[in-house]
Amino acid sequence: MKSQTTLSRSRLAALSLGALGIVFGDIGTSPLYALRECFSPVHGLPLTSGNIFGVLSLIFWALILVISIKYIGYVMRADNRGEGGVLALLVLALHRGRTSRPWIVNGLVLIGLFGAALIYGDGIITPAISVLSAVEGLDVATPLFSHYIIPITCLILAVLFLNQRHGTGKIGNLFGPVILVWFFSMGALGAYSILQSPNILHAVNPSYALGFFVENGLAGALILGTIFLVVTGGEALYADMGHFGRRPIQWAWFGVVLPSLVLNYFGQGALLIRNPDAISHPFFHMVPSSFLLPMVGLATLASVIASQALISGVFSLTSQAIQLGYFPRFSVFHTSAHEIGQIYIPVINYLMFIGTVALVFAFPSSSQLAAAYGVAVTMTMAITTILMFFVSRRRWRFSLFLSVIITAFLLTIDIAFLIPNLAKIGHGGWVPLALAGFIMLIMTTWNRGRSILAERLSAITSSLSDFLSLVHTDKPVRVPGIAVYMARDPRGTPPILAHNFRHNHVLHESLILLSVETDEVPNVPDSERYTIQELGDGIYRISMVFGFMDVPDIPKAIELVELNGEPINPLTVTYFLGRETILATPKTGMSLWREHLFAFLAKNSQRATLFFNIPSDQVIEIGIQVEL
Repeated sequence: MKSQTTLSRSRLAALSLGALGIVFGDIGTSPLYALRECFSPVHGLPLTSGNIFGVLSLIFWALILVISIKYIGYVMRADNRGEGGVLALLVLALHRGRTSRPWIVNGLVLIGLFGAALIYGDGIITPAISVLSAVEGLDVATPLFSHYIIPITCLILAVLFLNQRHGTGKIGNLFGPVILVWFFSMGALGAYSILQSPNILHAVNPSYALGFFVENGLAGALILGTIFLVVTGGEALYADMGHFGRRPIQWAWFGVVLPSLVLNYFGQGALLIRNPDAISHPFFHMVPSSFLLPMVGLATLASVIASQALISGVFSLTSQAIQLGYFPRFSVFHTSAHEIGQIYIPVINYLMFIGTVALVFAFPSSSQLAAAYGVAVTMTMAITTILMFFVSRRRWRFSLFLSVIITAFLLTIDIAFLIPNLAKIGHGGWVPLALAGFIMLIMTTWNRGRSILAERLSAITSSLSDFLSLVHTDKPVRVPGIAVYMARDPRGTPPILAHNFRHNHVLHESLILLSVETDEVPNVPDSERYTIQELGDGIYRISMVFGFMDVPDIPKAIELVELNGEPINPLTVTYFLGRETILATPKTGMSLWREHLFAFLAKNSQRATLFFNIPSDQVIEIGIQVEL
């Protein structure tokens, strides 16, 4: 029993260390710029002792209320078979909701998709502000580097994005230890500064936060938009829950991350009370001069790791959206033979790289980037709270009164941060919103276009019963082997089957009408992978189900199937797939310009053979023109 307990603790420690590297990189690099930005000249907030105590009190209680209570204590309890994130939460919010009023279901879907789209905006800002704020530490060490900060930042970002194709597996084991050293270093720097001014610890008293608002009025309320920078990594706690589980993340947060962050922020505040001139870079001014360059290097490495975690999260989100039918198929490469979550999507990677570098040139300092940062994240957090209301009611069966009280409390906090952040829209906050709007347009257009395409194909598809009757009465020539016809509609005859039979008048000995669906769960076990129905005359209907985080490998799944008690030899299978050419027409459906967009996306999406991992030498594609 003791050995099992020891093993359990060892496993918990290992997972907690891994969570440090993947989950907490973003929130762990906020001390590089967050407190400094609170006293930026643009806010007009005097650097007085009272204001420093008030800002530190707000930072402390933001970490407690948003991260410790909302995410660690509440949101992370909503998991979809262990997985988290906006799309997983959307699925939970729709639990038993398909019978609700259509406008509620459609509204939840749109809200959830917009929350997912906002993460793409966060995905290009986080690498830019994290790496840039770390490299700016060189300017503190010596002014000789002041003209090279932008080129060095772009070089680091180029190396970061160009190496995504190799995956995180090889360097993943370094992430946790490096971030652990980073957090201990931050905590040590803060503790040393606090020892010189221990009265700064009084800022944990919330009365200082209240007094700050009373003294500064509207300016004090608007500063919440900048205070929010200290909790910008909160969504990552939930999104990456499936990689580590709730307990390791909780242990890492309360055992390492929260104490280190509080010590560092309070240490910076103590430094500013002693030396107000250190406001230019309070984090690096806490570092002894002999350790400054190594600390800049460590900060840069930590910011790269934080960026890596978010980039990987965007890859995972894109993969989920593809599986759920909200994105066209992209080439997805799995960079690890052991970890299914380690993937690389080239087109997303290159677009993120271009967007991130463009932001660095458009906002050439972390202060300017901070003005654009936060809008997308605050909206995502508010959307999470709204979706949690429906989870608490439909999934957890909370009373309406309790759900309303919890949601009102959390939404009040979210709105308190959101409203000041809206003021950033004119200073660059429009960038992540514009990107989210574009992503949202693609998601909704692709999903709607697929529905219309299915309707058009269904209209030209003969009933399956008619086809079976024709085969039974005509007794066509049968050739050896197994033919798999991919079918969008499991109830009808695949158009490519009818087309092929009409022209060639020949069928294989065994015909499989295969439909593939994505279930609203992360993973589907092999035991539940397929259902089979024998239709007679050697024809079978098979429905395969994959989770939205599964790899849809059709040949591998086919090996699980038995026909007449015999396993299928995958080498004897010929796959028949349709290749639709979309023609935009002014028919009832979408707007003509959206139909053209859908046609463009369909033309440039990944071929089904690659997406389903079907060997190209076992495929016959049949082209079909479809008018939308």
